[in-house]
Amino acid sequence: MSEPRLYYDNPLIERYASREMCELFGPQKKFGTWRRLWLALAEVEAELGLPITEEQIQDMREHLDDIDFALAASYEKKLRHDVMAHVHTFGDCATKARPIIHLGATSCFVTDNTDALLYRSAMELIAQRLAAVIDRLGSFSEKYRSMACLGYTHLQPAQPTTVGKRACLWNYDLIMDMGDLEHRLATAKTLGNKGTTGTQASFLKLFGGDHEKVRLLEKKFCEKIGFKEPFAVTGQTYPRKFDAQILDVLAGIAASCHKFGTDLRILAHNKEMEEPFEKNQIGSSAMAYKRNPMRSERICSLARFVMSLQSSPAMTLAVQWMERTLDDSANRRLVLPQAFLAVDAILMIYLNIVDGMVVYPKVIQRNLARELPFMATENILMAAVEAGGDRQDLHERIRVHSQAAAAQVKQEGGENDLLDRLKADPAFAKVDITSELDPSRFIGRAPEQVTEFLETQVSPIRRKYAGHFASGDELRV
Repeated sequence: MSEPRLYYDNPLIERYASREMCELFGPQKKFGTWRRLWLALAEVEAELGLPITEEQIQDMREHLDDIDFALAASYEKKLRHDVMAHVHTFGDCATKARPIIHLGATSCFVTDNTDALLYRSAMELIAQRLAAVIDRLGSFSEKYRSMACLGYTHLQPAQPTTVGKRACLWNYDLIMDMGDLEHRLATAKTLGNKGTTGTQASFLKLFGGDHEKVRLLEKKFCEKIGFKEPFAVTGQTYPRKFDAQILDVLAGIAASCHKFGTDLRILAHNKEMEEPFEKNQIGSSAMAYKRNPMRSERICSLARFVMSLQSSPAMTLAVQWMERTLDDSANRRLVLPQAFLAVDAILMIYLNIVDGMVVYPKVIQRNLARELPFMATENILMAAVEAGGDRQDLHERIRVHSQAAAAQVKQEGGENDLLDRLKADPAFAKVDITSELDPSRFIGRAPEQVTEFLETQVSPIRRKYAGHFASGDELRV
């Protein structure tokens, strides 16, 4: 018999996000990165002349991943300081290096530089997932580029579009999100070596007042950990504006995905399109016949969570008094990782849906045919005028017939008989009314727009991320 589970599990980790994203924000990755930052700092300090031996550096290299988490927890309980707990834990195994670990640094040296590295890696993974969804939506648009369907404005029947063109609308939101995300990746920076209030005073003291060596220390350190440059000026932490900018991008992606999820739920209600439904999947515990759009609903649910997080980094930024306050710490531990985990999960679900999205052409045709007579009246009017009719008289006849047909549909629950009424009216005898109802006459340039969109918007992303699409992991629940 298994042991009872007594404590709360974060659903993002237990149910939704990928193992890859979960590990990225896990303790092994986080504290292993701390040790690599201490190593990089020591290597550059030694290179610039501080009394740090190769033996000490080698000792650090040999103990980057053998982290004793129980020991670190005991140190933190005693010291009430997470960074110093890990300094001592690292020093207990890398004993030769113990005297020079964290030399000249403050706590934010490891916490903020690590966050910058992890957030950049997380954004890169999100970019790969976005690219995969963009690619699959592009293929879907191409397949259905010319399939006419009823368009909607105000969620009321409107001029027809095509199934493929509608998917381009979903895709373009994501492509704009990709532009924002790539901008954040291209401009991402790290804290560097700034000291307790951002003045680099401790490093200046270490190097005997040599400003050039302090500048070189930061330059070489940033390059060693994979950044071209640090933030230009900081207090103790890197600017919390960066966190707010990241959340803006993630919330934007979430909003785009929510829009898709909502649209698909409406289309499923109309029985025009559906998300995949597995052979043994249960839609309802009570109503066995149901095929609930649970994937789309989950996208909307998780997206709502991410959008709700957007205000936290902005408020944290706003109250970072002077050179920093510590009220950012607990909030950032929650908000940033969970936003990444949730967006990761959303995009995996999105990809799963698009890979198996079901289209019902006959239902689409039926729904379009039900409304098309009303939309065709302008074309029928013009054709009747060309055949010699009086425009004003014809307009009034169409108005009367349309209202009668609408009453038949809305009040009697009958079929739309507008065409039969027009065919029976002698004023329209010279008009081939049936030919005026060809759906292709009403979709404008939608098919051509799909082709142009794929060439100008989707293809560049396909080329850039070819071979780097994140996989569509199987849904865990």
